[in-house]
Amino acid sequence: MDFKQIDKFAKEMIFEAGKRIRDAFSYDLVIETKSGANDLVTNIDRQTEVFFIEKIKAFDPTHKIIGEEGMGENVNSLDGPVWIIDPIDGTMNFVKQHRHFMITIGFFVDGIGKLGYIFDVMREDLFYAIEGEGAWYNDSRLRKLQPLNIEEAVIGINASWVTPNKKINHEKIIDLVNTVRGTRSYGSAAMEIAFVVSGKLDAYISMRLAPWDIGGGTVIAKEVGAIATNLKGEHFDFLSQDTFIIANPSIHQLILDNYIEEI
Repeated sequence: MDFKQIDKFAKEMIFEAGKRIRDAFSYDLVIETKSGANDLVTNIDRQTEVFFIEKIKAFDPTHKIIGEEGMGENVNSLDGPVWIIDPIDGTMNFVKQHRHFMITIGFFVDGIGKLGYIFDVMREDLFYAIEGEGAWYNDSRLRKLQPLNIEEAVIGINASWVTPNKKINHEKIIDLVNTVRGTRSYGSAAMEIAFVVSGKLDAYISMRLAPWDIGGGTVIAKEVGAIATNLKGEHFDFLSQDTFIIANPSIHQLILDNYIEEI
């Protein structure tokens, strides 16, 4: 399998999709809700996913596709070549702010991440990686993450997890927030992953993510030395939703051991 050829195809597809999304702001968005009032989808999400599906099937009809909006096939196995796609990660940011949303794509073969992409559509910034060959931010190679102490860390976490909830011991999260240098919340898992792999954040924690949120990011993470698992320290299941943490390797296990207690 020629990964350089697939990488070239993926980048061309992503840049074209980004332009289509930016152009879409010139006409009305159709906004709907999915599982709840804060789970949004737009006509542009769906149109962009269909665009990716059509491009990939024209490139190689044997490739399977897992997409957030379910516009393609029902995939229940990671055998063979599989694309994992989120056409717009951070739809609320897309709708409300017209910025801070990402296209994120992972290309897997037999369950192993081979290519990963996170594209900031409005800034036209691309984070990407090829398994075993390193990771890049646009034309600049991303360096391996450097060790740091937890007290120096800036972490991404949603503020709701420091309030009483049904998923995690919020008192321990409060301890974590009081220990680290600072916290951030950007409203896009892919954006927060991009910031971890490039050293702008040192960890990102979520109680529930789907494969399309992180598929591309986990490939990039491996190339810079970041560790990505669920909150039990296990490999993420790319066929279902799970908890998630990506962190600098010097603080990943420390956070799990001292600050994470699921309820």
